[in-house]
Amino acid sequence: MKPAASSPNAPNPASPDRKRKRPSRQTSSENAAKQQTLQSLFAGSQKPQNNTGPASPSNKRPKPDTTTRSSPPSKALARAEMYTFASRSPVSNGNGVIDLTAGSPPSSPQVRRMNGAFKGRAGFNPQGGPKKLVVKNLKTNNTWDSKAYLEKIWGQLDAALAIIFKDGIDGFSKEDLYRGVENVCRQGGASTLFSRLEGRCRQHVERDVLAPLLEKAGSGNVTVLKAVLAEWARWKQQMATIRAIFFFLDRSYLLSSSKPTLAELTPQLFRELVFSHASLKPKTVEGACDLVGAERTGKQKLDQGLFKQVVDMFHELQTYSASFEPQFLGSTQQYVADYSDTIIAEKTVPEYVALADESIASEMARCEEFALDASTRRDLLALLEDHFIVRKETDLADYEALAPLLDSGAMTDLTALYALLDRRRLGNKLLPSFVKWVDESGTSIVFGKEDDMVTDLLSLKQRLDLTWRTAFQRDEQLGHGLRETFETFMNKTKKGDATWGTDNTKVGEMIAKYVDQLLRGGAKSIPEVLTTRRASSINAPPQGVQLPTAAQIVEEENNEDDELDEDAEINSQLDQVLDLFRFVHGKAVFEAFYKKDLARRLLMARSASADAERSMLARLKTECGSGFTQNLEQMFKDIELAREEMLSYRQRLEDRIGFEKGKNVDLSVNILSAAAWPSYPDIPVVIPANVKRAIDDYELHYKSKHTGRKLDWKHALAHCQMKATFRKGAKELVVSSFQAVAMLLFNGLAEDEQLSYNHILTESGLPEAEVKRTLQSLACAKLRPLTKHPRGKDINDTDTFSINLDFTHPKYRVKINQVQLKETKEENKETHIRVAEDRNFECQAAVVRIMKSRKTISHQELVSETIKATMSRGVLAVGDIKRNIDRLIEKDYMEREDGNMYSYIA
Repeated sequence: MKPAASSPNAPNPASPDRKRKRPSRQTSSENAAKQQTLQSLFAGSQKPQNNTGPASPSNKRPKPDTTTRSSPPSKALARAEMYTFASRSPVSNGNGVIDLTAGSPPSSPQVRRMNGAFKGRAGFNPQGGPKKLVVKNLKTNNTWDSKAYLEKIWGQLDAALAIIFKDGIDGFSKEDLYRGVENVCRQGGASTLFSRLEGRCRQHVERDVLAPLLEKAGSGNVTVLKAVLAEWARWKQQMATIRAIFFFLDRSYLLSSSKPTLAELTPQLFRELVFSHASLKPKTVEGACDLVGAERTGKQKLDQGLFKQVVDMFHELQTYSASFEPQFLGSTQQYVADYSDTIIAEKTVPEYVALADESIASEMARCEEFALDASTRRDLLALLEDHFIVRKETDLADYEALAPLLDSGAMTDLTALYALLDRRRLGNKLLPSFVKWVDESGTSIVFGKEDDMVTDLLSLKQRLDLTWRTAFQRDEQLGHGLRETFETFMNKTKKGDATWGTDNTKVGEMIAKYVDQLLRGGAKSIPEVLTTRRASSINAPPQGVQLPTAAQIVEEENNEDDELDEDAEINSQLDQVLDLFRFVHGKAVFEAFYKKDLARRLLMARSASADAERSMLARLKTECGSGFTQNLEQMFKDIELAREEMLSYRQRLEDRIGFEKGKNVDLSVNILSAAAWPSYPDIPVVIPANVKRAIDDYELHYKSKHTGRKLDWKHALAHCQMKATFRKGAKELVVSSFQAVAMLLFNGLAEDEQLSYNHILTESGLPEAEVKRTLQSLACAKLRPLTKHPRGKDINDTDTFSINLDFTHPKYRVKINQVQLKETKEENKETHIRVAEDRNFECQAAVVRIMKSRKTISHQELVSETIKATMSRGVLAVGDIKRNIDRLIEKDYMEREDGNMYSYIA
């Protein structure tokens, strides 16, 4: 009910053109009475006013008269009388009209007036009296029957649903049906309408969808799956039409209620009534798995369109995770378990790795192609890796499986094997088999053929380094195992003929000799299997074997061009040799042989490059310290000083006047420090007279400059150049001093004259062994300036020798085989024995230092500390350390105490 507007006769106070009615004047008697009454009412609360000024801002209030006061009224009105009115209830006239003015209080001038001023609203007429406010009903009763309309519309909808469920599209108007649904929803019939629609759809699914499918439930899994897919597609199409008709119901009612929307109702009914049926659900899910299983076994190609529809249906029905995924993973697990067990037993490891990689890749590709859930991909990958890798870890990392790949250098197969294992961080499981193969291969080289030891070790290291970097992806544990194994087998010792009964390592000796070969021969002496310019593989592999080439190694290590000059080639080889040298514990053996070979190169001027010599010396100083190279550096200084001394001597000869003719021999002498150079034996020899005079003259010159020094001449290290005339021309022969002494004996002989072995032995003054070795190099080698009678390889006491006048060579200057440049067995034995003795002295010195610092120590601790202290020079066996301790006890450096203890004797 809306309140009625005020009476049209009442004045509008808001109207601007209406003048405000002024109140009527009152008589003076009435004003006096009103004033008296108010004074009586507020007489008790008034306070005397002072005359300090008006209270209002206008300052126009009249000041009260302080001389006279008003007399109190005779009678005052009570407060209850002023604010109490007679109330009357609204009265109805029986016609539906209520009189709201019946209870209005009477108009009283005393109430409306106060202090002689009217307190009403502007425009209000107090003499107008009360007005009636009449309120009438604005809406009449409706006679519309919404239930009847609902039934009418539902009848039309039901007929349309019947047509839709039969896949019909004609016979009804979607627009009219939509309007009918909208009208029913607006009249509050949405709940009833949805209930009827749901029941009708449920009835259709049970009768027209489920029943035909149950008839096919006895067929194969794939057949049932295809039938369910067809019914699902048909049901979705039907519900699409229904949703278009009931769209207003879906949006206005179902979205805001707890009931499912039509989009949710579509899969819900099909899932509850069709898919979840005990006869259909297993076959539907297994049918989907059978599609994939048929492709895995190679029976038939996967129908991609059909499988995609299946996956989409599972997602739409919200049964993917609950029904399809567990069954799919279960069938996959059974297949992979059987498949992996079969191929690991029938195939080789490389073939198994290839098939495993192929299976994993195809399964992951299928997941990506058909948009299977991330959980499926994750679980499927874990399942595949578990069966292909984790459960076959022992077979894949077995030594019998890995060794053939390492033997043949199959880099591709090794890379694939490690990559497969590394999927589950199991690449380091190859470590035991890998280090076993490295140890066996290295040990066979160390105790094998001596001549090719370093070449084979360098080749092995190159292959293994490339395998570790490329195939094993620089695995840290495999790298540590490789280095430790190299260090182990390279320091293996075995007392035998190779080391003359000592426990010296043979590797140190052979590394020193290989370095000597490089520094004497230059880049030409580098073996073909190690040169960076070669195009062949490293170890002459059999047909079909994949081995890294030198170009691959250089590109992998330095990323430089393959074409290197000689100096770079030599430096590259020295770096590789130094890598091997770092693994060697017994560096004393290397030092002894390197020092001996360096002396020969310096004295015979056989170094291919002085820069390479100093470069190697700098490398050794960096690696082993200045103490290791102190004597080696002194050897270079001696050569420089000897060169300066020879310049001084030649200058003296040129300045001398009238020197004898025999002293014009071009003599070159090297003065060596005995402490820095290797010790050489003094071999007696008869020096030719003119050479003897030149030697004596130089000795006189040297002693005149350096008093108190003694010179010991080592003629076995000397070499000379001599001219010889043959029938086909003159030649310049480069020979050793012993060879020169022997050949000078043939000067002045006739062409057919011969010298016997005994004559040469007597005239040369050489020991018999030296004579035989010298004559063998002159008469039995490739180049033969002498002829042996009779011919043969061995020198006998009855042999005779003559000048080979038919000797020829394409070059004018010919180098005859210099036997003294080659190490003899006696020299090798002497070096090994001397190193072993030095190691014993070093061991004793280490024990004394330890005892002096510890004073008292147990036997086990002493042995352990001694091994640590002598490791860089070469470790002795525990038995040899015990023998050195006993020697020190005999020398009173230490003594035994109770409890297997030792104490130092100061």
